[in-house]
Amino acid sequence: QVQLVESGGGLVQAGDSLRLSCAASGRTFSMVSYAMGWFRQAAGKEREFVAYISWSGGSIYYAASVKGRFTISREISKNTVYLQMNSLKPEDTAVYYCAATPQRPGSQRPAGEADFRSWGQGTQVTVSS
Repeated sequence: QVQLVESGGGLVQAGDSLRLSCAASGRTFSMVSYAMGWFRQAAGKEREFVAYISWSGGSIYYAASVKGRFTISREISKNTVYLQMNSLKPEDTAVYYCAATPQRPGSQRPAGEADFRSWGQGTQVTVSS
């Protein structure tokens, strides 16, 4: 069982920055054995992919809407993954979720949210214009 706890959300103005954190825990959890992802869900919309980092940290992907503005990273010693969000826009307003799934060398990248086994409760990010 993996527990994920997001933090760092809040209310900011357009152009500001925020850093979200996701602390992972579990009896056998090790960040080098899991792929981690960030997703978001705006009010009235479906949840969408934001960013992904593989078990090795060697593969990183972003949604086109955030590429160049958001950065996913991780701190293995703290079992924490981050999402640095710069140049925030009102359309970035959403609940942001952290997700994790076991991954081994040679495994394919998760195709979508259905491939992630563990989810956090989410943290609200609101960007005012």
